[in-house]
Amino acid sequence: MKAIVFEKYGPPEVLKLKEVRKPVPKNNEVLIKIHATPVTSGDYRMRIPDPFFARFITGFIHPIKKILGVNLAGEVESVGKNVTKFKIGDKVYGSTGLAFGAYAEYKCLPETAVISKMPSNSTYEEASAVIFGGGTALHFLEKGNIKQGQKVLIYGASGAVWTAAVQLLKHYGAEVTGVCSSKNIEMVQSLGAGKVIDYTKEDFTKNKNYYDIIYDTVGKTSFLKSKDSLKENGVFISNNASMNDYFQLIKTSIFWTKKIVAGVAAEKTEHLDILRDLIESGDFKSQIDKVYSLEEMAEAHRYVEKGHKKGNVVVKI
Repeated sequence: MKAIVFEKYGPPEVLKLKEVRKPVPKNNEVLIKIHATPVTSGDYRMRIPDPFFARFITGFIHPIKKILGVNLAGEVESVGKNVTKFKIGDKVYGSTGLAFGAYAEYKCLPETAVISKMPSNSTYEEASAVIFGGGTALHFLEKGNIKQGQKVLIYGASGAVWTAAVQLLKHYGAEVTGVCSSKNIEMVQSLGAGKVIDYTKEDFTKNKNYYDIIYDTVGKTSFLKSKDSLKENGVFISNNASMNDYFQLIKTSIFWTKKIVAGVAAEKTEHLDILRDLIESGDFKSQIDKVYSLEEMAEAHRYVEKGHKKGNVVVKI
């Protein structure tokens, strides 16, 4: 089968298209023929790697996991004899976790992995695009105890997590204020934000508006900068928290009523099920910026690494 292989860390050019052995499912595994995989910020950071401790996952000197890619959408081609959850022909989407390997034509996963039936009204490209952003946003909004009617400010650029979070906040019935640049205002409004602040013209920390939740999806602000804009018992959420935010997390848990939610998003099958229901009901839609072929993987990485994508970048296999 064809796969994108990297044997050393470095720029996008280290990603090479090669022929590798097609996997065979074990008794408890499904073999998925992959039709689409997104290129996320996490993917290119594993390629560099950044942060440095990522080497303890992918290999300290050289990559151990030579095929990157965590999210996928595809079709079950065969199943092990003990598999009961899926059958041949099922359209599925999900995550490979730390096994990686989604940059390929096939992947074997245990039936207990974070995989689920695809939304019936989605293409493979659309289904693959919601996993990272949608799952991450769901994790942190649940941790932040989102409730209907809350005032939420979401700070971001235009990436996968941000576009997912705006739609989820609208679904939860929150009053959403989006912070972005001028060029993204129209898109933010179309996703459901009731108010938009152009950060090139206005500093939200100085406008004397107060929020139940401030969600920073891109690491462009901090708890210390934002805390005066939080209501009492307000929550600051970050999926790109700084070391200082983690230090403040310890302090706030002891001394303050305002709290910080940070860390690594847990991947859950139930999140895929929630996203599927929202997509099928029309309450959530994939935001795809560009689609590349497998042969164009290096170019897809190069584009994502620039940090200007609107929503998701997907590779069609």
